[in-house]
Amino acid sequence: MRSLGVLTTLLLICCANAAFALARFEYSEVAMGVRARLVLYAADKTSADAAARAAYAKIAALEDIMSDYRPDSELMALCAKSGGSETSVSDELFFILCKCQELARRSDGAFDCTIGPVVKLWRGARKAGKLPDKSDLEAARRLTGWRKLKITSACSKEANYVRLATPGMLLDLGGIAKGYACDKAIGTLKKSGIASALVEMGGDIVVSSAPPGKTGWEIEIANSTDKKTVVLANAAISSSGDTEQYVEIDGVRYSHIVDPRTGLGLTNRIAVTVIAPDGVTSDGLSTAISVLGQMRGKTLANAWPGVSICVRSATD
Repeated sequence: MRSLGVLTTLLLICCANAAFALARFEYSEVAMGVRARLVLYAADKTSADAAARAAYAKIAALEDIMSDYRPDSELMALCAKSGGSETSVSDELFFILCKCQELARRSDGAFDCTIGPVVKLWRGARKAGKLPDKSDLEAARRLTGWRKLKITSACSKEANYVRLATPGMLLDLGGIAKGYACDKAIGTLKKSGIASALVEMGGDIVVSSAPPGKTGWEIEIANSTDKKTVVLANAAISSSGDTEQYVEIDGVRYSHIVDPRTGLGLTNRIAVTVIAPDGVTSDGLSTAISVLGQMRGKTLANAWPGVSICVRSATD
């Protein structure tokens, strides 16, 4: 029994030494319009490079599905059929649209992926430095509304069906797709044998197990005034707000985040950070809470298990 205990101890020491032998590798590419950064721990550069290539390939595949900038994406192909009959979509697109509708329902429409027409109009307004024409804005708003997105799942499990009820509808997944892409990249790295990794895209970060010798990944909260950090493992953190992306028009500061209720950029000067079990949840919630505001946003966040938030307004 004594020799067995010694052997067990030696095995534990060997395993610990193997973990500490892992080296840190970092990669950066542009994807989904932002810098996609990977940090991972691997035994050697060859395996690290292969894992990173697989993760970036997964992100690129999701961009081909979900981009509203690419006319040949699956999302845009779906939008081209708006007003028509139901359309079969891929499992990836169906999953994210279901998540969008769940969040839209639970946030009373504060999150709305059908907001594409007004987002497109608002992008032009930001570039021009002037508000959209009122008639154009009203026309765009008539094409939005999360209840106009109809989702049904086929009983045969061979197809997932989606229908956009109104001609001219345009979906925008900008408030949730990057978090989901981080999730899938982490999953791809795990399949490649990488247990400890961080994926960052814009304001979204997803991490797997802690780096060797650490209890977790140390991440600075983007919206904290005192450079507060959190230590996370197997979790996600997303930040939204107008600290970097905004425009001033006629003395009013507008965020790049569009309020589905007005069709204009937010003016509430709010900064939101959400910690959640996965990126699709943290990303979507940070967008919805930015629209809802501090009090209603906290109520919404409390309805999700494992979620915590930090909300700061301009007056804080």
